[in-house]
Amino acid sequence: MKYYIIAGEASGDLHGSNLIKALKHLDEKPMIRAWGGELMQKEGAVISKHYKDLAFMGIVEVVAHLGTILNNFKECKADISSFKPDVILLIDYPDFNMRMAKWAKQHNFKTAYYISPTVWAWRKSRVHHINKYVDEMMVILPFEKDFYQKFNYNVHYVGHPLLEEIEQFENKEFNKTLSKTLALLPGSRTQEIKKLLPVMLEAASSFSDYNIIIAQAPGQEEQIYREIIGAQTNVSLQKGKTYEILKNATAAMVTSGTATLETALLKIPQIVVYKTNAITFSIAKRIVNTKYISLVNLILNKKAVVELIQDECNAENIKFHLTEILENKSVRKQIRDDYFDLSKLLVQEKKASENVAQIVFDLAKKNTP
Repeated sequence: MKYYIIAGEASGDLHGSNLIKALKHLDEKPMIRAWGGELMQKEGAVISKHYKDLAFMGIVEVVAHLGTILNNFKECKADISSFKPDVILLIDYPDFNMRMAKWAKQHNFKTAYYISPTVWAWRKSRVHHINKYVDEMMVILPFEKDFYQKFNYNVHYVGHPLLEEIEQFENKEFNKTLSKTLALLPGSRTQEIKKLLPVMLEAASSFSDYNIIIAQAPGQEEQIYREIIGAQTNVSLQKGKTYEILKNATAAMVTSGTATLETALLKIPQIVVYKTNAITFSIAKRIVNTKYISLVNLILNKKAVVELIQDECNAENIKFHLTEILENKSVRKQIRDDYFDLSKLLVQEKKASENVAQIVFDLAKKNTP
């Protein structure tokens, strides 16, 4: 059968690749075309657009690149129409994928959505839009199924895909160091790196007896990091080794996003940071209805990890909270206890990719003569 996958970010490419692995156990010869990256390509998908050409973050940035974004919609629709898939799988990337879901429904394509838009945080009315245009919604956070149920929309809770990523990593051999290390995860988008890495490095410079390792994001060139690092000698840059970096770290500074949950599941104490365009932040502050920005705190519904957002995201604040983590045993113990509770909430009998593959396969099968 034929599958078309749309993933607009590195995390979507990762989850998509695991889904394809699971799908191969159900469909012996799947034909897969995708917007994604190297990981899905490695599993046999034909990549028609790389996700690094799609990452525009924030209201101001989206407006500035509106022409490119509109052309991407046009290009994607034409590619799908030509390929004629049995099912379209949309992975995260909501601003783009929800528009594609509407178009797909209007053109009689079956759609499955993996990793729900954050309708519980803002614009709850989007639930009705999702119900109308998405045939199967698969959520990865425990509270999302109950949220959708309030709107009489039955969705699938498939578990969190990061659990299997962490499990695969834990079963591998890797170089373990005993030296004191701080991990810096400044995000996957160019705008995030430029805004957050300088602040992270400034804070880290106060801990001269620690090695500083930056996790280079997939799809990002080394040069952008080197320009920010400059002549600092105790700073190293590593690509494609985020889990190894975290597992060797004493503590981490992490940009809000999927990486906060990865850090928690690897049991590494962290400071969560975020900073964006001032106009974008001002607008978001008025429309987002959530107490926290990190997935760790959202899932636990408590402030388990420190969040430093916008003006609070400065070197002095990061230094203060990082010192607490490094020097206060009771603080570290509380973080570990919270991480244990987090893992218990996320564990499922089957892996997320296996659950998603079965739903997608069944939907495609229904649509095949």
